[in-house]
Amino acid sequence: MQRVIFVLLPDLEILDLAGPLQVLHEANNYGSAYEIHLCAAGKTLQATEKLLLGNLEILAETEPRPQDLVIVTGVPFASLNKVSRETVVWVKQAFQVGARLCTICTGAFVLGRAGLLDGRQCTTHWNRVEQLQQRYPRAKVVTDRLFVEDGPITTSAGMTSGIDLTLSIVEQQYGPRQAAAVAREMVVYIRRDGSHKQDSVYLDYRAHLNPGVHRVQEILTSQPERRQTLRQLARHGNMSERNLTRVFRQNTGISIGEYVAKLRVELASSLLNDPQLSLEEIASRCGFESGRQLRRTWKKVFGFPASQFRRPSL
Repeated sequence: MQRVIFVLLPDLEILDLAGPLQVLHEANNYGSAYEIHLCAAGKTLQATEKLLLGNLEILAETEPRPQDLVIVTGVPFASLNKVSRETVVWVKQAFQVGARLCTICTGAFVLGRAGLLDGRQCTTHWNRVEQLQQRYPRAKVVTDRLFVEDGPITTSAGMTSGIDLTLSIVEQQYGPRQAAAVAREMVVYIRRDGSHKQDSVYLDYRAHLNPGVHRVQEILTSQPERRQTLRQLARHGNMSERNLTRVFRQNTGISIGEYVAKLRVELASSLLNDPQLSLEEIASRCGFESGRQLRRTWKKVFGFPASQFRRPSL
């Protein structure tokens, strides 16, 4: 169970809380295990949008633990001076015991005040990056990023980028399929940030709203090794074979066959980490007719031989 502590600041921006909170809520509905705590200086707190939040946990009575995920919400810039010294001390203590810290929007200023941004790359709302750099000159403030991860600290640009940050956390902890499922449930596009080192076929090609194509993609991703006929897929998509072929490419930019190939080599890339499996065994498990076909498809998809991915050479 991953304990998540939201640090709610005075005059918080409601979307800075609601976006990440909804992501974790939906992730739990898909089988994740997030134990969520909403903490503030008092039992109640009013958001800048006049929404009154009640029955909150007292931050001072919540002891931070190693492996906690702490999310500091953002507030209007003028409200930063309302953040108490006790809150800053608590956040610093959480970092010292080994918690992972994330900030939404101006929440980064709290980490800066705690001295936790010194020497680290970070970001905040585009309209406040200059102030962040001026206040904390030892921080390495970057712009034009949805979020920036530097060790145990991740800062985001604010507002909806908090959703992107939290989806990234779900992806890291539960895999890209889980993150993609949550994003689809929330009807948001996954905007992969520059901090991602590589793309994933489970997340790519899903930035569309066609329910039939999504159903077909679900079938293909759940069993990439299985040979599905176009007729079977069209039935799942509730459309004709000809229409499926057309709308699939229209919505994803690639053909069904290309998508299946990408899914299979993605699966192969994980199996290649097992030295006990031969290339032929891996090819069979992934739906390829032979190791030769796997090599050929791998080279076409990734642009380099599979032998460069696995050591010793295949």
